Amino acid sequence: MGHLQSAAVRQIEEICDRYRGENTPLIMILSDIQKEFGYIPLEVQEIVSKKTGISVAEIYGVVTFYSFFSLEPKGKYVIGCCLGTACYVKGAQKIIDQFCELLGIQPGQTTEDQLFSIDALRCIGACAAAPAVSINGKVYARVDVKDVPRIIAEYREVAENV
Repeated sequence: MGHLQSAAVRQIEEICDRYRGENTPLIMILSDIQKEFGYIPLEVQEIVSKKTGISVAEIYGVVTFYSFFSLEPKGKYVIGCCLGTACYVKGAQKIIDQFCELLGIQPGQTTEDQLFSIDALRCIGACAAAPAVSINGKVYARVDVKDVPRIIAEYREVAENV
């Protein structure tokens, strides 16, 4: 985000104000900010701290604890590789390793072209379809390592035609 524009600061402050009467507003505030901006850098956490009185340390702890929050911008396509027990037993580690190798990034990172991010997830609730991968909410069932190049190509093609 770099240095925030005044309009963005106002928007963050408005999000904080929405939850002024709540007993524990932090998750709701951070969730709305994540939806609006795509990530929650330190500069934003400092604004939230000033508006709510919650320490930056506590805010940072929440942002880094929950996998759905991010300190860095995510790619257009977020690849969530399930590493829960059912998926892991059926080869999920090899699948995430293949995504990482072909995209040249590690879990938690984004490709230079901002097209793909990879997240290692604990469970996506698709145990019967293990190993499962989720891309922007679309679940791919019973993924095999040999499927990974085709899946990446599918999203690259869509991105090129947009």
